[in-house]
Parts: sequence; C-alpha cells; structure tokens
Amino acid sequence: MILRATAGLLGLAGLTVAALYVGLAHAELRVTTGPPGSALHRLIAAFAAANARLHPRVRLLPVEEPSLAENARALEAGRVDLAVIRSDLPPPANGQTVAVLRRDVVAVVLPPHSPVTHLSQLAGRAVAIPAGPFQADDARLLALLLDYVGVPGTRVETLFLDPPALGRAIRDQRAAAIFAVGPIGPGQAVDAVAAVARASRGTPTLLAFDEGEAIHRRHPGLETIEVPVGAFRGQPAVPAASVDSLVVTYRLVVGRSMLDIVAAAVARSVFTARGMLTAATPFADQIEAPDLDEKAPLLPVHPGVAAYLNNGDQSFFDTSQNYLYLGGIGLSLAGSALALAVSHGHRRRVARERRLVKRLVALADQAGSADRAGLEALTRDLRRLVGAALRDETVTEGGAAALTGTAIAHAREAIQDRLGALDRGEIRSGRPGDRPGAGP
Repeated sequence: MILRATAGLLGLAGLTVAALYVGLAHAELRVTTGPPGSALHRLIAAFAAANARLHPRVRLLPVEEPSLAENARALEAGRVDLAVIRSDLPPPANGQTVAVLRRDVVAVVLPPHSPVTHLSQLAGRAVAIPAGPFQADDARLLALLLDYVGVPGTRVETLFLDPPALGRAIRDQRAAAIFAVGPIGPGQAVDAVAAVARASRGTPTLLAFDEGEAIHRRHPGLETIEVPVGAFRGQPAVPAASVDSLVVTYRLVVGRSMLDIVAAAVARSVFTARGMLTAATPFADQIEAPDLDEKAPLLPVHPGVAAYLNNGDQSFFDTSQNYLYLGGIGLSLAGSALALAVSHGHRRRVARERRLVKRLVALADQAGSADRAGLEALTRDLRRLVGAALRDETVTEGGAAALTGTAIAHAREAIQDRLGALDRGEIRSGRPGDRPGAGP
C-alpha cells in the first residue's frame, strides 16, 4: 500500500513539473552596496531598480554596510547573498565573481620637477589622500605598498583632504604627492591631477611602479596596468608617456553555495542592465565580464556565471529548463524503479497467498485419514497458519482475504467432520476404510 501511494505521488510530481516551470525561476537576494555616498552605492541602487524591471523574478534587496571590508565579512557570514568588494582588501573565503564593476588605477600624482622618482623616496614626507568613503582603504593600500619597498608606514604622514584642499597642500609644500585610487575617467585620479596642475601651474607626473608584476605576485588583488598617454589629462597630456602602474578591481561576488541557475540570472541582469545604468552613474560603462582563463584567481568565477558567459545570452528560463529536464529524468527513473519494486512485491505477495492456500487444502486432505492424535496436530497447524495469515496484511485485503478465508474454512470443516465421525464410532480406528462391524 505504501509503495503504491509513493508511486502515485511521484507520478503526480512528474505531471506538475511543467506547471512549476514558470514559478521555479524566482529568488530574493540580499546585496551589499558600497559605503553611503559612494559611486558604488549609487550603482548598486540603480542596478536593483533596473533589475526589478528586467528580471522581476530575481529581486535584489540592497543592504548597507559601513565599509567594503565589512561587505566581505557579511558575505562570508551568510548575512547577504551578494557583495561588492575591492580586490586589495581581504576577500571573503566563500566568494566567487559574477562581474567586474570597475578598475581603479593606483596613482601617485607628483607636482612638476618633483625629486621623488621611486615610492621609497616618500619616506619622511607627507602624502595627501582625497577624503571620502574609501579614504581608510586607500591609506591601508598606501601602507601596504610602502611596506613592500621597505618604508614603515609611520615614516610617511597621511593627510585626508577635501578636493579643494589637495592643490593647496601641494602648493604650500605640505604634501609631496597625492595618492589617489580612481578610474581612467571621471574620479579621484583625474581630480588629483587637475588639482596639482592648478596649484603648480605646470604639468603633473605619475610615479611609475616598475615592480608591478612582483607586487602582483605577492598581492594578487593588485593587478598591473599600462596607463596610456593622456589617460588623466589631454592637453598637456598626463601622463606624457605610458606609465606602468597597478589597479584594484571592484567586484560583485556571490557565495559559492549559490545555485548555478541563480548566479547565471544575476550575471545576465548585470550585463543586460549595463546600458541602462550608465544614465544613473558614468561608472556603469566600465562593467565587464570576469576573465575565465585567469590562472589561480583570487576570486574565481562562479560556475553558473561561467556557463552563462560560455553559452551566450541564455535566459534564466533556459537554464531552468535544463534543471527541469534533469529533474524529469530523475523522476522518470525513480518512477520506473518504484514500479519494478511494486511489481516484484506483487509477485511475492501472490506467491505467499498461493503457498498458504495450498497448505490449507493439503491440511484438509490430511484430515480425511487422520486419527485423533493426527487431528490434534493438524488443528495446531491450522491455528499457526491462521495466525500467520492475520499478521500478513497482503493476504487479508480484497480478493486475497476471501480466498484465504475460504481455504481456512475448508480445512477447519474437514477436521471437524473427521473428528465428529470418530466420536460417533463410524470409524473404528485411525485407518481409512475401517467401519463398525467389519471383520478380517
């Protein structure tokens, strides 16, 4: 009975898979934003709004954390499903990349004719850092780079200044350089170059990181880049010649436990919404797909995102269909296996019924020639068979119960008839054929 009920449930599940298809592709995901007031904060807020129009079945719930470092910890602790992180900060242990949101150049902007030609020469000087949501992260990065070239962070004074004050600090020689982390485009690095140019009335220069590849090997979150001529100013060009530098990446990451189907849907929304987001923030046009061929990446690409990028514009429903197809195969196999089990169980039940009925018929036949001792033994056998039949549910249901009851009644009646004949003296001994008065 239980097997038949389970088989019926599986069959019902298989029939309703198509109905569940539309409702399956649904998720509600918590995503961290950048610090309040930052461009990343605006980008994620705009992305959540755009995603609600593009993909209403994947709802994004922005969650504010005080810093990018806290974003990573929130993902690692499972408080959120997606997080915006910066690659030079400690990454979440469970993080996998969905998209690269932005690449920011690490720029050390120097005034004209600066004696500083190497990062180590900043020892004993002051460096200005643009004040803002990421100033603590930028100061940490500066300390990391100074440590790499053997300069203790305590030997370099850091000044957190608003944009208007940056140029004055250079002009008044309170700062030897500006350390800015920003994109090639509007942002901190461009603003720092403009501030130095106005204050010095000359052409700023960028400090080169000739050890960039070695720094990358020690700190994988820092990647190398060749900053092209005029990247931060066109006339006169800054830099005047291409310069080797470093970049940090801002990434949208998810936990590795996220289903491939959901991660693929998020990736599709990110890249589909890129054009719409540009109106909300100019940084949206820098969104790019992660490198699938990168060896030993700090934050590997999520398998669902990799499948989406390899297979082209595959919709969330297309991916759902794959899951449903596999699920349908699983249900079909499970149903077939259960049907075999039910069939095998049915054959065993029928065999038990036949053995019981044959034993009862044989017992009735034996009663016709048994003496009193034999009848007592047959009575004990009958009781044992009746008890076994009552304990076996398969022979106490439906037609099996009727057939078994008939066989039991037949055996009991045969024993009673033989016993009655012995009591009436119709049989002189236990041997068949012995009649009263019969002689040799």
